[in-house]
Amino acid sequence: MTAHQPGLKKRSGVLRADTIDMSHGSGGKAMRDLIEDIIVGTFNNSELACLEDQARFDLSQMTALGDRLALTTDSYVVDPLFFPGGDIGTLAVNGTVNDLAVSGAVPLYLTCSLIIEEGFSVSVLRRVVTSMKVCADIAGVKIVTGDTKVVGRGAADKLFINTAGVGVIARDVQISSTQAKPGDLVIVNGSIGNHGAAIISARNDLALENNITSDCRPLNSLVANMLAAGGTIHCLRDATRGGIATVLNEFAQSSDVSICIDEKSIPIEDQVRGLCEILGFDPLYLANEGTLIAVVPAACADQILVSMRHHKSGLHSAIIGEVRAKPAGSVILKTVFGGERVVDMLVGDQLPRIC
Repeated sequence: MTAHQPGLKKRSGVLRADTIDMSHGSGGKAMRDLIEDIIVGTFNNSELACLEDQARFDLSQMTALGDRLALTTDSYVVDPLFFPGGDIGTLAVNGTVNDLAVSGAVPLYLTCSLIIEEGFSVSVLRRVVTSMKVCADIAGVKIVTGDTKVVGRGAADKLFINTAGVGVIARDVQISSTQAKPGDLVIVNGSIGNHGAAIISARNDLALENNITSDCRPLNSLVANMLAAGGTIHCLRDATRGGIATVLNEFAQSSDVSICIDEKSIPIEDQVRGLCEILGFDPLYLANEGTLIAVVPAACADQILVSMRHHKSGLHSAIIGEVRAKPAGSVILKTVFGGERVVDMLVGDQLPRIC
């Protein structure tokens, strides 16, 4: 943090240790040094620098953006902590921003709680927190409060992050998983399965060579484009754990409709498809961290699709299916061979520890 920005306190703590020990979670000077140096010094905003037990906001500024608050929280655990296209810090920020964005909200503020294993590298912690700051700046949000806990060796897997987010929903935006209607079309904003495939490839126990990169990215500006295009968005969700298959089943069950998707229309990178064929995974269930599924009326699908393709996070957006009345609560896949099969909710765990 640079000195003397209005509203910012000058930080004095400096963390000189190479690794985290139990004193960094004890509430004393060592913990204060960690917070002032790594957390306040990196996130660098007046709300956080006050070092109160809460962040405080002017409600009039928030109500000017809409008439409802959106609130979400999530916890992030991933192995390895760093992977092609991101790390646990980028997951924590982008995942929470996206959970707000798909409600139609404008994300504003995030919290950050760190659970750190004793012995964790301070330099790695700085790298993760810096990633969070970069992602927050890209998404246009502030990380304004949080917490730090240190647990003994073996009590955690290096680093866990919990984030919560607050956003504001405009008065005319009404998006819900219960609103899919027969005749609606289903849109995806790009290739599926990249995050899950990148995590598999990054693990040392698999000698697989490829250039697969996680799709980890914020989607709030893409959603803003979609809303500005006019028309209506009935359902919208980011397809994280469980992949697009899980999201589509949630829409079908919540709206009491059937969703039919066309396998030929679903964008999948060749390397992801090849990895799935080798390891026996179904890309429909692979995790994503920058992929959303939208259900929109057919009458406005083209204009929304065009708005998505004009955004860097939606260049390869595609219509992949349609909503039908029956069989209610089901998802049907039209295969490349001309047949049909039911796509159920994921049973068990296809790929653990991906977000």
